[in-house]
Amino acid sequence: MSDARAAVLTLLDLEGVREAVDAARDACTQLRWHEALRRRIPEASAESRVRGARASAFLDGAELPVDLVRDLVRGARPWPEHLDPVEEVLRGAIQATAETEHIRGLLVRSPSQALARLHVAAASGLLPVEQVGRPRQGEETSREFVDLGMPPAPAELPARLAGVAELIGLAGEVPVVLAAALVHAELAVVRPFVRGNGLVARAAERALVAAAGLDPTGVAVPEAGWLAGGGTAYLGALAAYASGTPQGVALWLRQAAQAMTQAAAEGARVADAVRVGRLT
Repeated sequence: MSDARAAVLTLLDLEGVREAVDAARDACTQLRWHEALRRRIPEASAESRVRGARASAFLDGAELPVDLVRDLVRGARPWPEHLDPVEEVLRGAIQATAETEHIRGLLVRSPSQALARLHVAAASGLLPVEQVGRPRQGEETSREFVDLGMPPAPAELPARLAGVAELIGLAGEVPVVLAAALVHAELAVVRPFVRGNGLVARAAERALVAAAGLDPTGVAVPEAGWLAGGGTAYLGALAAYASGTPQGVALWLRQAAQAMTQAAAEGARVADAVRVGRLT
């Protein structure tokens, strides 16, 4: 057993983590057997991405109704010629969430390339072109997630991102819920990009739970699971993780597993709506 795998597995012994992880896995397994997913996975997964993009944007402060997001995704409503800051965040969330469908295999084979593609999708329009698709350099910093303290300096990013890649590779050898939660938290805490880190972290979690087989249909809505707990709880759990204490890490992992349980419940609601033809 590798040292990294052993270290991750010990996290299951933190208070309440194993039980929450097991509950999330069971919820995702139950979703997989939903009647609507026998023949209508593409329709259900497309709606999951709509709801996921809306929730991810909401967590970044862009609070817009799901009907608007759905219309923009399907082309029923054009984007304004000039986007305001809220619309720019929403576009990034939509593009990053859509990109998760295309980088599942790449995420496992080449995590750095996959994360770069997610950042291109998330941050095009948010940053100058020379800062898109690559980690911070030189004196660059990130002003996101300020409650987590200062982000690591650019010189530290290669080692930190190598750790993220190792966690991605462990998904399946360790519970996928656990690996995905750690990847999400590390990307948010490390903030490898100048902007768009939250969008990338949540998209990476979505892609990993699909690629590693926890939610192979892509119908669960992890972003909505986080939003269900509220933005304050989300940021508080990230701050707890960033503290590095066993209690703080346990809090994040419990909330991540609970969010995945909620993600499966939202996926079931998506499947129900698809089955009866009531997506609005």
